[in-house]
Parts: sequence; C-alpha cells; structure tokens
Amino acid sequence: MSETRGLILVFTGNGKGKTTAALGMGLRAWGQGMRVLVLQFIKGGWRYGELNVPPRLGERFEIRQLGEGFTRAGNGKTMEDHREAARHALEEAGKEITAGNFDLIILDEILYALKFGLITLEEVMALLDKKPSHLHLVLTGRDAPPEIIDRADLVTEMREVKHHYRKGIKAQRGVEF
Repeated sequence: MSETRGLILVFTGNGKGKTTAALGMGLRAWGQGMRVLVLQFIKGGWRYGELNVPPRLGERFEIRQLGEGFTRAGNGKTMEDHREAARHALEEAGKEITAGNFDLIILDEILYALKFGLITLEEVMALLDKKPSHLHLVLTGRDAPPEIIDRADLVTEMREVKHHYRKGIKAQRGVEF
C-alpha cells in the first residue's frame, strides 16, 4: 500500500453535483475505514436526505449543518446572520482540521460562503495552510478563485449542459434534497 498523502480536492462549476461528488468521496473513504466529517457552510434548517445517512454509518461519518440556509431574501435571516454562521463554520473547520480526528473533511459550500462575501479568501487560504499532510480536504461550491485552484491537487468543474429546472420541473426529493 502506498503512503497516504493528504490531498486538497475542489468540486466547482455551475453544474449540479458538487456536494454529491464530495459525499460520494466521503462514502468511498468511509468504506476504506476512514473517518469522515462534512461541514456544511450554507445548508441549515432544512432536512436534506444526506442527513439521514450518518446515523446508519456510525461514528466514522458525521455531517454538521452550520449555515443559515439560502442567502436570498425571504428566509428571515440577515446577511449578518449568514456571516456569523460562516465565521462559526470557519472556526469549526480550523479546529477539526488540526484536531486529527478525521481522515477526510468536506467543506461543503465553502466556496459559496466565499463568493457571497461571508468569509474572505485570506481566511480560506489560512485554513488550507493548517491542513496536516495526511488529511484529505474537499471544498465545494461555485466560482473557485484561481488561488484555490492553484493550491488544489485536484479540481473538477461541473458544467451544466442541461437541467430540468429550465423546463419548470422543481427540485426533486432524492435528487436535490
């Protein structure tokens, strides 16, 4: 078996599947006996299907919703509420990255938090600087900045070719949530 070298992996782009790819990677890692943590920077307050999985997988797979949900108007949260939640998620990520309790940490939607100005590029880069050599770190969300792309070991861009929303088909259980 080869020596483990922790990678930085980025799933970005305007197409669907960034979180799904990251969760698939988490499931693969879990299947190899690894400990997996998913920190969701935006999702919160809504019951997504993936939240039903960790209790069935046991203590080696954990998902924490740390966000306040969608940042658009109408959800009852201010941008300051979203900023505070993102800062808390960033602190939690920093703590877990250095604690050594997990082999793979997924920072789900961290790039959205960056895009919406809830956290800064400098803060995300500082987080990457904390990564120990054995830890795999996955970042998801649209519009990965060049600095993060340059720093990553793998970058996959999801590109929308066709989407059912454009035909007026709403979000489907088991597909979008």
